[in-house]
Amino acid sequence: MSGETVVVDSAAVWPADSDDVEEAIVSNWFVHEGTAVTEGEPIAEIQIEKVSIDVPAPTTGEVAEIVIDEQDEFQRGDVLARVSPV
Repeated sequence: MSGETVVVDSAAVWPADSDDVEEAIVSNWFVHEGTAVTEGEPIAEIQIEKVSIDVPAPTTGEVAEIVIDEQDEFQRGDVLARVSPV
């Protein structure tokens, strides 16, 4: 595993029509730390207002760290997880 990680940034999946909404919740992680992922694969689901959005893996690699736990609130732009590329 590389020492470099790629962040899973919530701003990348934030809907354009929700600019006035600043908080969301991680409703479900589909992976855990150590899971191998493929770029674009859904790794989590977040809830923004009443909309559920899948969060894709930003790169192929291994989930190095989950930063925001399920059911925890976070702000737009917060790092949700880190993926170590292969």
